[in-house]
Amino acid sequence: MDSVQTVSDMIGLYALNIAIAIVIFIIGKWVAKKVADFAKKMMLRNEKVDKTLANFLDDIIYYILMVIVILTALKQLGVDTTSFFAILGAAGLAIGLALKDSLGNFASGVMIIMFRPFKVGDFVNAGGVSGTVEEVSIFNTIIITPDNQKIIVPNGAITGGSITNVNAKPERRVDLVVGISYDDDIKKAKDLLKGIVEADERVLQDKGITVAVSELADSSVNFVVRAWVKTPDYWGVKFDLTENVKTTFDKEGITIPYPQQDVHHYNND
Repeated sequence: MDSVQTVSDMIGLYALNIAIAIVIFIIGKWVAKKVADFAKKMMLRNEKVDKTLANFLDDIIYYILMVIVILTALKQLGVDTTSFFAILGAAGLAIGLALKDSLGNFASGVMIIMFRPFKVGDFVNAGGVSGTVEEVSIFNTIIITPDNQKIIVPNGAITGGSITNVNAKPERRVDLVVGISYDDDIKKAKDLLKGIVEADERVLQDKGITVAVSELADSSVNFVVRAWVKTPDYWGVKFDLTENVKTTFDKEGITIPYPQQDVHHYNND
């Protein structure tokens, strides 16, 4: 009879421990979620904190708290957490070796989010791809190409090479190289080029305009034309200046040399 009572007491005690462990898990999960959400809300109040970084740190805080909650619940059940840590460490090592590439992308994602070499909406050249950044996640970055293709680039490929952020600065310099014939009037061509650039309202006149002879090439005298514009106007100005140079030179009789080949036919008859 005493043994039955002892077994009954043990079952009751174990059931109580299970109930307490479940309560710890449920309440702990709720608290972890609330703490993570509160931390995210506080971070987003700071305009300097990127949304992607806030989401990432929100997840990190939540999972760290959940590990503590689970360990506390297991301890309530009488599980030796010391051995649990040993098993967890061994499993982590095995998983790390199996997923080293993914973990490398994860580490690269953390670097991108923390150091912010670019943000969503920037046009970048990175990882062998050029396009507009649509999304930055922990393992990869989604880039939309100018012809609207969606490319998913592993973060490791991005941080492993050079990154060019086209939108990093509010202003860009347009560079053109224009060649004229050796028979043309250099001063006239220079004045025409300067007038074409100055006539474009998008050019930042206060930043200065450069029109100068840069090279005496094999078949042309080459001018370098440089002007500063707002970054969003870059391609529009570059295309328009190129077209205006051609139409103006045609109108004013300035020749733009191009490769030619003379073919001589000899009749042996």
